[in-house]
Amino acid sequence: MSPTIMATPAIQVRGLEKSYKDLHVLRGVDFDVERGTIFGLLGSNGAGKTTAVKILSTLLKGDTGTATVNGFDVARQSDDVRRSISLTGQFAAVDELLSGRENLILVARLRHLANPAGIADDLLARFSLSDAGGRKVSTYSGGMRRRLDIAMSLIGDPPVVFLDEPTTGLDPQARLEVWDTVKRLAGRGTTVLLTTQYLDEAEQLADRIAILHEGRIIANGTLAELKQLLPPAQVEYVEKQPSLEDVFLAIVGPSASAEATTAETPKES
Repeated sequence: MSPTIMATPAIQVRGLEKSYKDLHVLRGVDFDVERGTIFGLLGSNGAGKTTAVKILSTLLKGDTGTATVNGFDVARQSDDVRRSISLTGQFAAVDELLSGRENLILVARLRHLANPAGIADDLLARFSLSDAGGRKVSTYSGGMRRRLDIAMSLIGDPPVVFLDEPTTGLDPQARLEVWDTVKRLAGRGTTVLLTTQYLDEAEQLADRIAILHEGRIIANGTLAELKQLLPPAQVEYVEKQPSLEDVFLAIVGPSASAEATTAETPKES
């Protein structure tokens, strides 16, 4: 990778807008994602999260504004962008009739990589799936399927990974498994853009968090910086520090609380 690309943010978005007739989904979105970090794009259903990811991954064209991924313009250099990324959606895209190892080998062959079996074995080990690698995916738990899905997306070592609500529909234990996987990804230097409507997920994973509400970024910072947006903690017997939930609801308003914390059915974001 050239020094020029290394000096730029992994993702850079300026003035991004997208509308569907009279529905304004994105209304001038701006943010940067530094290399090797986890960036949380937090918002309720309908805030515009998935639309933003689709534009950044070249699946959709924005109306106005600019965006670059790994130094490449998403509109003018889409092929270069696609070679730089992987995208994992809200549901695991795995073949249940194949084993975990067979899924990985298939993707490696489709990408014309040398030694597909070796690549599969390495990823199974990295994602703690070696013992289950020979079993059909239909026998996997939800957390195991999601880990396999993320492993498949890493074949070819893309420097930027988009995870669009990766824990939707998972039980608490499976969510913890995915959280650990995401942390290890960033630990290896991969840049992760994570969209989520779960406040605790953003709080646990993200180095930096942007709150997207009604198509606009209304707050952007580290967890510590976002907590400073609220008044100092009131001290009685103990000091109560604000949680990310407190920050989110103070900025967005209480109307979003049910969507952001209890949504069970995924919708277009």
